[in-house]
Amino acid sequence: MTTQTTHGTATATAAKSSGRKAHIALWALQVLMALVFLMASSTKFSGNEQAVEGFEKIGFGSWFMYFIATVELAGAAGLLIPALCGLAATGLTALLAGAVVTQLIVDDPATAVVPATYLVPIAFLAWARRADTARLARRVAGQVRETQ
Repeated sequence: MTTQTTHGTATATAAKSSGRKAHIALWALQVLMALVFLMASSTKFSGNEQAVEGFEKIGFGSWFMYFIATVELAGAAGLLIPALCGLAATGLTALLAGAVVTQLIVDDPATAVVPATYLVPIAFLAWARRADTARLARRVAGQVRETQ
């Protein structure tokens, strides 16, 4: 009987350790991606010549560049807030998917490699944090019901 209890305790301890390592790895990836989007937004906010040219090719002009920079900055901040990390990753996934499609249609298809490269880890974060997103949606829905 003690062997089973010891074995069960060892298994539970190993599972906790594995879960803790996964949690730390996700947070490390979130911080890294937040830095990526912080850099991307600062490039646009500073009016970098290459960014300006890219948005002119799209045909939306500088207002759209600043809008995207704002979305990237908000997404970067959201990745660092536990309650918002899943939602932020989901929004940034949509943003990057749009960037890939835009690059493929408007620009040289080779330029789509950059947003596609960032799309993979941010989509993984959105998937890994889907429970956080669902929890946030339930909280918001509950608050909406309370106000009605």
